[in-house]
Amino acid sequence: MCHKLGFILLAFIVGAIWAQEQPYYLQQCPRDEAQINDCLRDSGNKLVHYLQKGVPELDIYEIEPVMIDEIGIVLGSGPDGYRALFRNIQAYGVSNITVTNIRSDLDSLQFQLTCEIPRIRVKAQYRSTGVLILVKASGAGDYWGEYEGVKAKIYFKAVANEGADGRTYLTTDSVKMDFNVKDIQMGVDNIANGNSVIQAALNLFINSNSQELLKEMKPALRTKLTLVIRNFMDRIFAKIPLDEWINLN
Repeated sequence: MCHKLGFILLAFIVGAIWAQEQPYYLQQCPRDEAQINDCLRDSGNKLVHYLQKGVPELDIYEIEPVMIDEIGIVLGSGPDGYRALFRNIQAYGVSNITVTNIRSDLDSLQFQLTCEIPRIRVKAQYRSTGVLILVKASGAGDYWGEYEGVKAKIYFKAVANEGADGRTYLTTDSVKMDFNVKDIQMGVDNIANGNSVIQAALNLFINSNSQELLKEMKPALRTKLTLVIRNFMDRIFAKIPLDEWINLN
């Protein structure tokens, strides 16, 4: 009887250690240079799959909407230049991201990810001032956008630190990103003063110049998204030790 209890206890301990080393939401990759990039890509996509549903072990229960406090654009100069401020930006669909390629250098802990997102829906509150296509375009209301065929590249360099448990964890040292969008549809609704002329003028201009508007928004948007990505990475890295990502033996 004692032998059976001892065996059960040993099996439980080994099982617990194995579960710790091989979490269900992550695929451990060999250090082999010939396999590491493809394995990290697959492991990243496996993690994304579980993050969509929430991973309590990582203290992540939902990852959408992605929130950005505000971004602004300026078109033209002088007192009549068009200025718009978008606040309380909420993005949906980002969690449908697929990692299509990874390039890594484990010695320097530098990584480049290529990612695709089929469609992102955005809503925000906006306020604008100035003149747009000969119409006084001062007002406020609701902004909406649909961005299809989003492709992004994310570069980051990490540093390794020893955690309180004696295991090695990563933190981001620097993060850069860029993106492009194949198709864009966007517009404004619920103009505060109910001026249908202004609303029609804004929507005509926005949809006729969506890529140009995105180009104007891109520097501020890229800065905000880089911060969101860095914070999210550090949140993940703080919970997952390096040896669960990569077999260091």
